[in-house]
Amino acid sequence: MNKARFLLNLTVGLALGAFGTGSLVAQIVPATNGVSAHMVVTEEARQGSDVPVISPEDVIVHEGNELEKITGWVPAQGDHAELELFILLDDGSRTSLGTQLGDIRQFINAQPTSTKIGVAYMRNGIGRIEQNPTSDHSLAAKAVRLPLGMSGANGSPYFSLSDLVKHWPKSDSRREVLMVSDGVDRYYDGNDFLDPYLAAAIGAAQRAGVVVSVIYYPGVGNSGRSDWRTYMGQMYLAQVAKETGGASYYIGFNGPPVAFAPYLHDLANRLNHQYLLSFLAEPNNKAGLEPVKLATEVPNADLVSADRVYVPAGR
Repeated sequence: MNKARFLLNLTVGLALGAFGTGSLVAQIVPATNGVSAHMVVTEEARQGSDVPVISPEDVIVHEGNELEKITGWVPAQGDHAELELFILLDDGSRTSLGTQLGDIRQFINAQPTSTKIGVAYMRNGIGRIEQNPTSDHSLAAKAVRLPLGMSGANGSPYFSLSDLVKHWPKSDSRREVLMVSDGVDRYYDGNDFLDPYLAAAIGAAQRAGVVVSVIYYPGVGNSGRSDWRTYMGQMYLAQVAKETGGASYYIGFNGPPVAFAPYLHDLANRLNHQYLLSFLAEPNNKAGLEPVKLATEVPNADLVSADRVYVPAGR
């Protein structure tokens, strides 16, 4: 942190101590130097379904301990509604996933014309694209098929997620993934959250600004019948969603969820309550991921985003 910025934050801290807590938005004056960073932010209602409108002045952005200046807060609607959404299915899932494919196809066909939908399958550590993102939703729906249902067809879902993100052409549109998997990483034997392949997939999505939502569905083989591996797989999936700003669905022990329809309805609602955030981030000598936190004082509103943002190198 440079000297001028330290003195600014010290002055702000003294002012807050003198005047009490009050409105953070009214009292804190952010610094104006920095490099531009961008994020997709989802607004959620804390209770009920009434999602209030959020204005730029209602949003607080911290990069690490620094309060940053917001330069853009645009609802992802109208001319800014463009979205590329990949449906990423695990080829190692049980073939009973076929009972959910109708809900997935219905979800695809119900999306607005501003949404391009792609379909890919996790197999052998690759995100194999069956259909590139297209505005022809019927074409995308036709690309949805039964998984192979073979044990080991996909050793690590996180290899496949990383691969999909890596080969996804850069776009000015929002980019999101709906990932359906058991979350079990057969290349990592630890019963902890130190899986390097999980961390790499999360980092790749964060660098690319890709939001990942997940639905748990059991896989074939012994891993799909182990309570502990089932639990850890769901925890890994939840971690992917949390750290990229997405949503995770179904926490249980054994057996698949009864229906995907409620989850897909909730996801569609989330996609309709998103904002495109731009702010001035603390410049560094090298580009990289930096921790970020968002807050708002608007009643009954929560802001959900990735917990790290890609910050270009300062000039």
